[in-house]
Amino acid sequence: MAPNALTGFTMADLFSLHGNVVLITGGYGHLGRAIVRGLLGHGATVVVLGRREEAFREVFDTPEPNLHFVVCDVASTTSVQEAFASARAMFGLPSVLINNALYSRGSQPDNLTDEDFAFGVDGGLGSAYRCIREMLPYFREQGGGKIINVASMYGVVAPDFSAYEATPQFTNPPHYGAAKAGVIQLTRYFASYLGKENIQVNCVSPGAFPSAAVQQHPGFMHELEQRIPLGRIGRPEDLAGAFVFLSSRAADFVTGHNLVVDGGWTIR
Repeated sequence: MAPNALTGFTMADLFSLHGNVVLITGGYGHLGRAIVRGLLGHGATVVVLGRREEAFREVFDTPEPNLHFVVCDVASTTSVQEAFASARAMFGLPSVLINNALYSRGSQPDNLTDEDFAFGVDGGLGSAYRCIREMLPYFREQGGGKIINVASMYGVVAPDFSAYEATPQFTNPPHYGAAKAGVIQLTRYFASYLGKENIQVNCVSPGAFPSAAVQQHPGFMHELEQRIPLGRIGRPEDLAGAFVFLSSRAADFVTGHNLVVDGGWTIR
């Protein structure tokens, strides 16, 4: 296929990530690992940022030449700064930052301490801001970049609490949804603020993607499935395409967008 005269690349290149360095926080978790594999499959060099290298090695047990790990605690500004500097020194300027890491504690809506609530909001929202702020010098040096934040369907709609009546241990906590709604607004804010600098900022809101442990409760799975128009829960690989798209040239004119990947949950 001949290159487009205006853009200089072929339509087949639209989703290619060859030559792109992608940094992803929380890349060895339930959803992160599928995102990483999707990016690798399209040619990206992927740097997973996380606290536990042993967990990374356990998940990605087969060596990949374009897959790397750098220690990073997104709760610490110093750790984020050091991780970004190390990644830049070893692999070059990043093209994409994916804010996927999360930390939280407590779940019952009327029984959270002030410390639990603040911790959860920081884990879902403060950590994303911290990473955006510390990435900007690298994107400005490069002349552009892409930021993809991970929110949730519960940043868009409130939980249907009838789904949790038989399994209250899975109740979605208030600080989670508040933080994820904040992530969506943070995305819009920085998309507006950084647009003139050729930095696109977008968001992906997954739901419902229960972990393997949660899937051991068939009654709760049924409660989720009956609320999803597609009739099934999300599989981690269902998310990969969204992140490949938003990381690629195909999304060069997309910014401030929240891409909902929820099987239709939020349309009802």
